Amino acid sequence: MGAALTRRRGAFVGHSKPGPPTGWHTIDRMDVAQGSGDRRLLRGARSRKAVTRHAVDIASSEGLYGLSFGRLAEDLSISKAGIQTLFRTKEQLQLATLEEARVVFVDAVIRPALTAAAGTDRLRALLDRWIDYAAAPLLPGGCFWSANLAEFDSRPGPVRDALRENRQQWLALLADQLMTAVHNGEIAPLDPDLVAFQIDAFLNATNIALRLGDPDSVSRVRRLLDGLLAPPDRAPQSTSETR
Repeated sequence: MGAALTRRRGAFVGHSKPGPPTGWHTIDRMDVAQGSGDRRLLRGARSRKAVTRHAVDIASSEGLYGLSFGRLAEDLSISKAGIQTLFRTKEQLQLATLEEARVVFVDAVIRPALTAAAGTDRLRALLDRWIDYAAAPLLPGGCFWSANLAEFDSRPGPVRDALRENRQQWLALLADQLMTAVHNGEIAPLDPDLVAFQIDAFLNATNIALRLGDPDSVSRVRRLLDGLLAPPDRAPQSTSETR
């Protein structure tokens, strides 16, 4: 069982290293620019950060297709030409927005959860943070990924690939913590990939319910998650390992 704790997918390897897991590691472009000592690069990095952070807010409710150079220029009171210089094409703007959404998600959900012990504690911390991220909400449209996966799931290309990669890494992180919880004897034996899939489906359904004005969906999803993560002597039959 110990050897199984390392995911073969390679997205999230190890349980005790500080900072976000390898698959979610990001570099702050502003830090890079500051290190270079080039004020022009620093200004460009700050402008890029401001544009992409606002773009994340828009795309969380209107989708990545709702982004345009003109809309961003008007909202931020900067020139459309300046934004075009930063991103060149709409696809590049969408990809940069995806990367910024990833940074937001890591900072709000993943990084804080890493202070909890690997296994059930960390998994519960991840799920609690995700629920707060969608319910508060941190972004106007709730979960950025839920809003955009449905828009691009049938549109092949770099944007779809980036969305798929982020989803796969999230599922791998959940499955990794489920395997650790089983190894620690905190939950009953189960199929980690199946249960990670179930958890992700519950969370996406909750995000939709919240957007439709159903605040009770939070308590419902918490009850479902409690059932999935129950100790071995109270685990429901549906989470038992598939034979």
